[in-house]
This record gives sequence, structure tokens and C-alpha cells, in this order.
Amino acid sequence: MYDLGVVILNWNTRDLLRRCLQTVIESHSEFSRRVIVVDNASSDDSAAMVRNEFPQIELITNESNIGYPAGNNVGLRALGYEGKGKVQANAPRYALLLNPDTEVPPNAFDDMIAFMDAHPDVGIAGPKIVLPDGTLDKACKRGFPTPMVSIYHFMGLSKLFPHHREFGRYNMTFIDPDQEAEVDSVVGAYMQLRREAIADTGLLDEAFFMYAEDIDWAYRIKNAGWKVVYHPQVQIIHVKRAASRQSKKAQFEFWRAMLIFYRKHYEATTPKWLHSLIMMALLIKGGRNMWTEIRQPAAT
Repeated sequence: MYDLGVVILNWNTRDLLRRCLQTVIESHSEFSRRVIVVDNASSDDSAAMVRNEFPQIELITNESNIGYPAGNNVGLRALGYEGKGKVQANAPRYALLLNPDTEVPPNAFDDMIAFMDAHPDVGIAGPKIVLPDGTLDKACKRGFPTPMVSIYHFMGLSKLFPHHREFGRYNMTFIDPDQEAEVDSVVGAYMQLRREAIADTGLLDEAFFMYAEDIDWAYRIKNAGWKVVYHPQVQIIHVKRAASRQSKKAQFEFWRAMLIFYRKHYEATTPKWLHSLIMMALLIKGGRNMWTEIRQPAAT
């Protein structure tokens, strides 16, 4: 059994993926690991680059861009995580979702494994993530986008009062970025999960195409009794949106993801007046295609 199984989902980020894999290969490790790149039908020769330059890395190529959760699930299943209650005996002790536009320092994997080994109640952990200019990627410690938290965020209250525990909850800006803390979610750019937590909850929800699937996974894992922890003693670099900025679908998919998450976790308990306000906001933000999504019945 490997200690760590790394899944790197790629779509048209060949040069960034090359750098990511270089840092992965160069990282020190006292623990065993298995690394899989899943390519979502890139058109920039990403798959050929991996095949030619990193023969020690496992490569899976999809025939089409099936999205972020479905693509990552391909890699997770290859590692032996087949779904809720269906984890093979040889599946790694930890699974790691790692974006291709990240760079990991030599100690990152070992330190994150050691941290989770020392805290058996932690189901998910993520490091401090900084952008290339050194500023914090605020998504690395997040609150769940409840209706009120989302309203505070999109009204701009989170910017006006970043240290307020309610108004600043969207990105948990009231937490010192250098302070370890239990959070609602970490970001899928570097999301390390315990095999038992995956066994309790299953894989990523493929109803999402991109965005919010990592928050949804954290929501389900927290509801199963596991902790989600931000561990800033480890720090990585994230270019961010290197792939999604190329996609015309990205902005729409963000709002579609918010609709899916809301319907799945909050609609049943939301007052009618607030529900109407949320639908109106999603329609304004998501454009005419959102109307079609809103009219469709929620998936069961």
C-alpha cells in the first residue's frame, strides 16, 4: 500500500504541468507515493509531454474534457477509491488532488502526511497557498457558501469587514493566514484526504463540471464527522485559473456550481423570500443560460 496517491488533472496547461511535475519528482520523501496525471483531452500536446519527459509518471488520457470532478474521479478510481464503502485494500492511505499549475516545495508531501498521521480525526488537510506574486490565495481556507455567507460576500461586506467572523466567513479572512485552523473547506488545488474519509463519503460529485465540487466534498466529509484543517506550516505556489481562464464556459459554470451546491445542501431549509432572492441573483450573474438550469428540477 502506498502512503500517498497523487492525482493531477490537466487540461491545456502543458508548460505549467511540466514545472509541477518537476517539483513533484524533485520533492524529498520518506513516504511511498504513486502519481497519476489524468489528461482531459488537451490540444497542446500535454499528454505527449508527460509520456516523453516523465516516463515514471502514470498517464491516463480521456477522450474528451469531462470536467474537473469526473476527471479527478478517473484518477481516484485508478488508485483504488471506487466510491462510498468501496475502497480497495491497496488504495493509498491518503489521496491528494493537486492542480497542474502548482509548485510544491521539497518537504510538502512528507510534512502534510506527517501532520495527518499525527491528527487521526482530520479527514482533509490543505496547506497555505500563495500566488506567484507572494499574496495569499484566499481560497485555501474557506467557509461554506450558505445563503447568508454568499449574500455578505457578493454585497461586498466581506471586503469591508474582513475580520468579522460572519461577514468574513466566505474566505475566513478573520483567520490569520499563518495560523493553523479548522475550516469548512480547503481548495482542490492541494486537497489531501484520508482514505477512511473517502470510504465514508464516496468520490467527487460529477453533477458539477468545475467549481464547488471540492467544497461539496468537504461538506460531506465534515458531515461524516471528520475535521477539515488548514495547515499553513506547509506552503505551495498556485498560478490559479491557468486552465479555466481559457474556457468560455468558466464564468457560467461557476454560477451553475453555486446553483447545484445551494439546491443540494440549502434549498430545503431556505425561506421562500430568501430563495427567490438567490434565484434572482443567480439569474443575473449567470445570464440567459442560467434560466434553463433554474427551470430544471434539482437532481435527486
